[in-house]
Amino acid sequence: MSPTIRHALALGAALALALPFPAAAQSIAYGDPEGGDAPPAGPSGAPRRHHGGYEPRMKITPYIEAEQVVSSQLSPGSDTVTYSTIAAGVDASIRGRNNEAAVSLRYERRIGWGHKTADADAITGIARVAASVVPHTLKVEAGALAARSRVDGGDGAVLGSLDVHNPVTKVYSAYAGPTLATHAGGVAIDGGYRIGYTKVKTPNAVAAPGQAPVDVFDHSTVQNAELHAGTRPHEALPVGVGAGAGYYQEDISNLDQRIRDFHARADVTIPVAADIALIGGIGYEDVQVSSRDAVRDSAGNPVIGNDGRFVTNHGSPRQIAYQTSGLIWDAGVMWRPSRRTALEAHVGRRYGSTTYYGSFAYAPNRRSSLNISVYDSISGFGGEVNNALVALPTQFDALRNPLTGDLTGCVASLAKGTCLAGALGSVRSATFRGRGVMASYGIELDRHLQAGIAGGYDRRKFIATPGTVLAIANGVVDQNYWVAGYLTDRLDRRSSISANVYANWFQSGFASGGDTTAIGATAAYNRWLSDHLSATAALGIDGVNREALDEIWTASALVGVRYSF
Repeated sequence: MSPTIRHALALGAALALALPFPAAAQSIAYGDPEGGDAPPAGPSGAPRRHHGGYEPRMKITPYIEAEQVVSSQLSPGSDTVTYSTIAAGVDASIRGRNNEAAVSLRYERRIGWGHKTADADAITGIARVAASVVPHTLKVEAGALAARSRVDGGDGAVLGSLDVHNPVTKVYSAYAGPTLATHAGGVAIDGGYRIGYTKVKTPNAVAAPGQAPVDVFDHSTVQNAELHAGTRPHEALPVGVGAGAGYYQEDISNLDQRIRDFHARADVTIPVAADIALIGGIGYEDVQVSSRDAVRDSAGNPVIGNDGRFVTNHGSPRQIAYQTSGLIWDAGVMWRPSRRTALEAHVGRRYGSTTYYGSFAYAPNRRSSLNISVYDSISGFGGEVNNALVALPTQFDALRNPLTGDLTGCVASLAKGTCLAGALGSVRSATFRGRGVMASYGIELDRHLQAGIAGGYDRRKFIATPGTVLAIANGVVDQNYWVAGYLTDRLDRRSSISANVYANWFQSGFASGGDTTAIGATAAYNRWLSDHLSATAALGIDGVNREALDEIWTASALVGVRYSF
């Protein structure tokens, strides 16, 4: 069985499992902004009311495509390639009382013209599924991603690049798990478990010209379990009280790295007004990051395998890279003046130092939404991608590069957690403490125009064991600033236009990394020729500027047809 078919089956299995892991949190008078018990409207428009609830909807659109693409490298040289693409895929959106799902899956075969472009096939897709086993009590949830990216400047990954002259890095990720929400008398009990897997495939070790190879992340397995019990203010007591515990473990194949994090805490919610509450907690945490060393040759040099990664010495003792245990605490405020606005901000101590995290959501109406989140965690690349998948909404429209068919860094939705761009960042194998912020704004006008913009900052301070081959990474900081935007507009009942833009500013703390700037834009015109047949014309340009190296600029053009069933 070919690797491509194997990954297709893995993605399909993840979707079929359809397993939710929303974070448990106390709340005051209002539920989630713009929606309460019902989910907010997605970019396809607000659902219609039906007997006091939301009318179930299902839209499944399979399609086949044929396209012709010309791609020209404008700088530093002049090289033009031409290829044809045939593709098949499906876009689906399901919303019912107890089930929700959004899926975009695509297989394509690229046929090169001449010796400059080799034939290749690829599967890309993104999905989020949630299903209630016992309504309002037991749910299962799953997510999956199959994406292609280019890794430039040594270790920074970019989705949606037009560059077909350099090797492709493939990222696969999936997770699944159940969640429980029930009551025992006046005590609310929330819990959940999820397991996730992430794999990165590279044709060889990624490196900037003239630099040493980068130890690129291979694969990891993540497990996360949470349990919390608590009461709301003015139920059993004037204040809300609760207690909970959680466990996180990530096993990374590179040098057998392992993250283990156990925490237990008690928390309190003190209402000070109808829409404001003070929140805080205190507890205990034990965090440990460990790894093994690489196999060494007779000269003491680390051995590098055929895949460009260090070969793990499984017989060597496990060594501690980072460990902290003891008191953790946080204090903050929760503000919910209406069903359309929610703010939560925390400051405290975790991972042995000060931590900040929180979120803000504002939906002034059913057709626009602003969401901001601040985060702080210890994980590997796989854990970060898995967390981004978990945060995706269950109703969205996938955004794809019209010239390559690849997923871009974000999805179109009015809900929170719509971007994966910040989670990609560096593809190095070392574990890290990641801190950052992400903001997104989406708007939908008259069901004809949809637009959105998102941006963020991600900072990763790497953690590695002294005395091992990864010791050089310990304490090094990578930073990634990114922004992405999209717009679609229906010109009339048979034609529409769309545009996507992105920019990444990646600053690597590694001597072999350097700074990288990547920017790009695409525009497409779509015309329906009949009820099922449409034609597309698209243009795009993007560029990569790597420190001390020539800029690379690529322009592409496409014409194609799609038949939707």
